[in-house]
Amino acid sequence: MFARRPRAAMAAGLLASTAVAGLLSATSANAVAGTAAKDGTYAFTAKLDIGSGQRSCSAALIAQQWLVTAASCFADDPAQGFKVAAGTPKLKTTATIGRTDLTRDAGSVVNVVELVPREDRDLVLARLEAPVSGVTPIGVGFNAVLPGEDLWASGYGRTKDEWVPDRLHYAKFTVGSVKDTSLGLSGKSDDAVLCQGDTGGPAFRDIGGRYELAGVHSTSGQAGCFGTDGAETRKGATDARVDDIAGWIQTTTAPRDLLRGKKWTDAKHLVPGYFTGGAPGGSRHMDLFVTWADGSASLFQGADNNDPKYPFTAEYKISKSGWKGAKTVSGGNFAGSGSDGLMVSWESGEVTWFSHVSQNGFSKEEQLRPANTTWKEYAKLTTVGRYTSNAQRDDVLVVWQDGSISLFPDLGTNKLGGEIQLQKAMTVGTYITQITAGEFTGKGTSDLLVRWKNGSASIYAGVTPSAKPFHDEIPFRPADSAWKNTLSVTAGAFSGNARPSDVLVRWNDGNLGLYPAVDTAGTHGEVDLLLQ
Repeated sequence: MFARRPRAAMAAGLLASTAVAGLLSATSANAVAGTAAKDGTYAFTAKLDIGSGQRSCSAALIAQQWLVTAASCFADDPAQGFKVAAGTPKLKTTATIGRTDLTRDAGSVVNVVELVPREDRDLVLARLEAPVSGVTPIGVGFNAVLPGEDLWASGYGRTKDEWVPDRLHYAKFTVGSVKDTSLGLSGKSDDAVLCQGDTGGPAFRDIGGRYELAGVHSTSGQAGCFGTDGAETRKGATDARVDDIAGWIQTTTAPRDLLRGKKWTDAKHLVPGYFTGGAPGGSRHMDLFVTWADGSASLFQGADNNDPKYPFTAEYKISKSGWKGAKTVSGGNFAGSGSDGLMVSWESGEVTWFSHVSQNGFSKEEQLRPANTTWKEYAKLTTVGRYTSNAQRDDVLVVWQDGSISLFPDLGTNKLGGEIQLQKAMTVGTYITQITAGEFTGKGTSDLLVRWKNGSASIYAGVTPSAKPFHDEIPFRPADSAWKNTLSVTAGAFSGNARPSDVLVRWNDGNLGLYPAVDTAGTHGEVDLLLQ
């Protein structure tokens, strides 16, 4: 399936065929046998037409407006190396994305307008003229590929008996060698070969239906591919690694206007959580679930880099309607495994939860409380943290209209049973305007950050069922401070991933600010997320 950089003895023959089949192109694994992908399968795989039919390669969609492919596809003489100049491609290049069957009109056909090459390997990022909709980009893996690991490969290159196939093909390969910048691959079956036209296509993991890019097809022996010398017996292939440069890829492709393109005064709820594959201590930081005034909902994927100016890398529209009636929304690790979930109290007084939420949508909604007067009239604010000995972030803290505070531990296990009253009704509690759970002080349980009605703000360290909410106060904003103008404060792990100690502030003028690494000394400077 992979296209091979030609040996000197074969260079003339391979290059002569590029006008029809494409230079150094690779088809998906099993391309030799003609194993075709079903419609919609591996839709992130793209076909490149370079120079109006002069060359053909494959690629992978890694962000709505970016592809990754092989630099050699654009090199003046691929036989001499993969160096390519940054900027506009020399030859007009179009990408067909989301079209498993090329004879149909599904997906998108978009021009490539910019190349950003990686100097140390056969890899280039290609920016599209416009974002692609309707196709979920493949994730970029930060975990190192290991020898013996199995990967899938896909592409639009030649097969055993097709010169220019109309369908995407794929197959399974095993990783042999792992070098500084490359991976050695071998087919899991006799007909798993990368051919001309597959160059630039993806090698990837399938993690329960979530796909993660591991390599980009570079060269291959091509034994058995249509048009190759019958004496050729080599089937092995080489891919450019991506795991060790995943941060560079993400930083380069992150849309700089991702947050600026939104009217944040229309955001109703901002909820942190690990929804798209991240985890505490891992490379990917917390995501942000947002509901909007029109009832829609978005998921902003957390970054895998540590740049606080760009905490999110993609937006997924996961609901078009249905969220107008949400009164409070809180996120936590309720199920103990997989992605985080959401607990929602509705204007009707009903309380429901989704055990898991991801870029692909929601798990089945389950009712925790039917519509009732208590939650309709008296529930004011909710947040979720680690307030018990259970290490999961699954304890629900509720501030009621009368100033009392309750804790519902272990939502996933107890649902909303086992209520613990942390604070009786008291006047001071009625002055609480916003709350969020974070880990700022290094205590064994989560801290509670409170923004008060008068604009002051405090952190209450290590809340537990026995440690009342208003002990160990750490004030960090005085009365009548600028925080009087916040519409919401949200704590999460947005710029680092050791613990949720970053505070995201939504201001009433529509701006978003991020305070990284809040601790017992308070905040340490605001990053304006909309002025980058």
